[in-house]
Amino acid sequence: MRESEASQDRPQPVPAEASDQWARRTVRKLFEAGLRAADPRAVLARHLPEKPRSGRVLVLGAGKASALMAQALEEAWPDVALSGLVVTRYGHAVPTRHVEIVEASHPVPDAAGEAAARRMLALTDGLAAEDLVIFLASGGGSALLSLPAPGLTLADKQAVNRALLASGATIGDMNIVRKHLSAIKGGRLAAACHPARVVTLAISDVPGDDPGTIASGPTVPEGAGYAEAYAILKRFNIAQPAAVARHLAAAADAVPKPGDPRLARSEFRLIATPMMALQAVAGAAAAEGLHPIILGDALEGEARELGTVLAGIARSVSDHGIPAPKPCVILSGGETTVTIRHPSPGRGGRNTEALLGFALAAAGRPGTWALMGDTDGIDGVEEAAGALATPDTLARARSLGLDAREAQALHDATGFFAALGDLVVTGPTLTNVNDLRIVLVA
Repeated sequence: MRESEASQDRPQPVPAEASDQWARRTVRKLFEAGLRAADPRAVLARHLPEKPRSGRVLVLGAGKASALMAQALEEAWPDVALSGLVVTRYGHAVPTRHVEIVEASHPVPDAAGEAAARRMLALTDGLAAEDLVIFLASGGGSALLSLPAPGLTLADKQAVNRALLASGATIGDMNIVRKHLSAIKGGRLAAACHPARVVTLAISDVPGDDPGTIASGPTVPEGAGYAEAYAILKRFNIAQPAAVARHLAAAADAVPKPGDPRLARSEFRLIATPMMALQAVAGAAAAEGLHPIILGDALEGEARELGTVLAGIARSVSDHGIPAPKPCVILSGGETTVTIRHPSPGRGGRNTEALLGFALAAAGRPGTWALMGDTDGIDGVEEAAGALATPDTLARARSLGLDAREAQALHDATGFFAALGDLVVTGPTLTNVNDLRIVLVA
């Protein structure tokens, strides 16, 4: 091996006095390493089933990564006759040759998503045992594939969805409700495909990688019932439209349960997960001469409180070298929640909310930087993945007349970091393995 090649494998030296420019460049580089690990073009092909020798191959899908997944499938199987329909978020479509891509609204569903879901169910008519359905699932699929259950309207689903998003409910709780208000989620799509074989290829954006929670599990049997969905709405004090209350009380259209014979030929394969992304970031950090710590891929809870906890861990590293010596990166994934308490909230998402909590708790501690972002490139409904905090975040804010505590109370963390020029803008990444939080202590 030549010296130049060997040097590429060695950890890069950390500057003795870590500069702001170096730290910003490093955390951004690590974030991009996580995105690459979840790129459908890099991971999908090796998870495909054996090419069918007969029958149709129908490709269906829903999620922010589903269009790029469809493109990757076409590239992997250029000699297979593919057809089908995939729905993704507005602005996330990519060119495909055989699979139709349509766009719809996220996180609140719209008529385009409802129409796509109806068309998808119609495409399953006439499937036979020798046919293969490949379902491409990724984060965002719950809102994008929105077909109201009989007796409900899109407006009913929109009202419940908006309330859930502001309630502080976890993604698992939200998707239990969504499945029980749907005519396509919670295994119903797979049931409609019977007797064809169904193979789901999924990119996980949920804590724990639960198949039934990713895109609300259109091809996965559901263990929870209508009583659980009703209890979740009651727990979070969510007002139910009259039609929703009647639907949940009637519990007439049961979701397919484990053991349902219609789902006997449905299998589920994870092709990218939050932990895979975290491990890729850890490897990239080690190559930079940093000690990586992975706290976990399923951290949940109130966003601002998690930010405070991460600042405390960073302080322990800085003061005591525990749980790792400097220089190190503290990595975590998962999906926090933001309970909207202000009647007129500002601009924010769960990552910028967590980051502002971190900045306030870190209180300008030297040698500490953090980048927190959503791997889909969209933090909440904002056109930024997240933001970056530096040792002088609060000082720079004060010089501009910004009040960090007030921004936190108003849920205006995105506006706060935008004013500082510290938003992380990637554009649509066309993947989604949930949140990625990187804290650098040097």
